[in-house]
Amino acid sequence: MRNFPKTSLKKYVLSVPDDKKDHEQLAKLGFQWVSLMAKNHIQYECEWFGVPIIQSPEDIVLMQEIIYKVKPDVILDMGIAHGGSAIFYSSMLELLGKGRVIGVDIDIRKHNRDVVEKHPFFDRIELIEGSSISCEIVSLVKSKIKPHETVLISLDSNHTRDHVLEELRKYWPLVPIGSYFIVFDTVTSDMAKSGSADASYIDNGPLEAVEIFLKENSHFEKDKHYNKLVIAHTRDGFLKRIN
Repeated sequence: MRNFPKTSLKKYVLSVPDDKKDHEQLAKLGFQWVSLMAKNHIQYECEWFGVPIIQSPEDIVLMQEIIYKVKPDVILDMGIAHGGSAIFYSSMLELLGKGRVIGVDIDIRKHNRDVVEKHPFFDRIELIEGSSISCEIVSLVKSKIKPHETVLISLDSNHTRDHVLEELRKYWPLVPIGSYFIVFDTVTSDMAKSGSADASYIDNGPLEAVEIFLKENSHFEKDKHYNKLVIAHTRDGFLKRIN
């Protein structure tokens, strides 16, 4: 792994103290923008090294911060879609000089697989096709994690409450203290209520799964630091293991 600066430059950054920010207005306008993005599929416009990533720039930046902070040996990418997220994670690990990505999706279509497997950053990626909550896939994924490896998990597949909750319950033991279990699209239920997502997600999205999980699992807490960009789709979805 490469050596990186030990000294933070944050004290030199011109920023507004948290207690001076207009949180109410930021939240209001931020959600309006997220809803408008969803209605216009703006998140589908982004690519990472030529591959559609289907994430907002804000979430991409936040994930980069966490990857740099944790420096994981393994990133579990649940829900790879076109493969852009796997390529993104692999490129970050390449910059760190360590680690690999295990990407899981219930349907890895041939045109997506062909592009990802020919990509220069595929060297650090392994693709697994199947349901992330099936006993077979859970066992297979766990068998690929070596003892004492630092694992970071990203959930971005089926966004219904029960599916996300099962992923949280089945995979949380893989996350070591100090690392993160990241649940994407926690704004889905609110967007459904506003008409910018399918009505089937009302009270039935990732955030509802997070709330249930945290009530039954004291090993994690929400890291509110990563709500700082307001317009990210992952509000309250950055779960840090604390014990």
